[in-house]
Amino acid sequence: MLLRASHPDALFESGKGMKMVDEQIYLEVTEITEIGEGMRVCIDFVDVLSESDGLFVGNTGEGYIKVLSENRHSEGYPPRPFRINCGSFHQYIYQEDKSNYLHEIEPGVGLIIAGEDEKKSVPVGRVKMEKRPLIRVVCSDGNKTISATLQKSTSVFVTTEAHPAVNILDLKTGDRILCQTDKPGRHLGKQIDEIIVEK
Repeated sequence: MLLRASHPDALFESGKGMKMVDEQIYLEVTEITEIGEGMRVCIDFVDVLSESDGLFVGNTGEGYIKVLSENRHSEGYPPRPFRINCGSFHQYIYQEDKSNYLHEIEPGVGLIIAGEDEKKSVPVGRVKMEKRPLIRVVCSDGNKTISATLQKSTSVFVTTEAHPAVNILDLKTGDRILCQTDKPGRHLGKQIDEIIVEK
C-alpha cells in the first residue's frame, strides 16, 4: 500500500517501541548536492528484474529512497536487467525487519526486492564496489528528513509522484520522490529502542 502523506510521523503508532507501519510515501526533494567521489555498490541478482523493481537505501534509519533496477535503456548504458545501483557503500539497505549496511551484502543471500505492487526475494549473484562520483539527495516534509547518497550516473533512476522512473541527473528540488519511512536506532541491523541522532 502506498500513502501520499505529508507527515510521515502519522505512519508510526504510539506505544512501546514505536512500531513501524510498513508503508511508502512521497516526500519533497529539498536538496541535491554533488559531494565528490566515493565507493558505490552495484548489486547483481540471479534473476530478471522488472523496470519497477528496486531497493530502498538511505543514509540514516529515518528512512530510505527507492532506487530502481537498470532494466532500461539510458544514455551511454545498455539495459542491465539483473542490476540495481544502490549508491554509497556506507548506506543502509532496508529489508523490512532488518537493515543491512550495503558493504555487508554477500553473494548468495536473498534480498527483498520492492516491485510496483508486490515484493519478492531474489538471491544476489555478485556485488560490485567501485569508486564513482556521488550525489546526496535529501527529502523532507518539514518534519521528517530522509536522504540517500547515490551515484551521479545516467543509469540511476528513482520514482517520483509524477513519473515512474526519473534519472537522478534530471531530478529537481520540489519533485516528490518515493520513500520508505523508518525509525532510527539499530544494533547489528535489528531495530532497538534508544535515543539516537543521525544526520
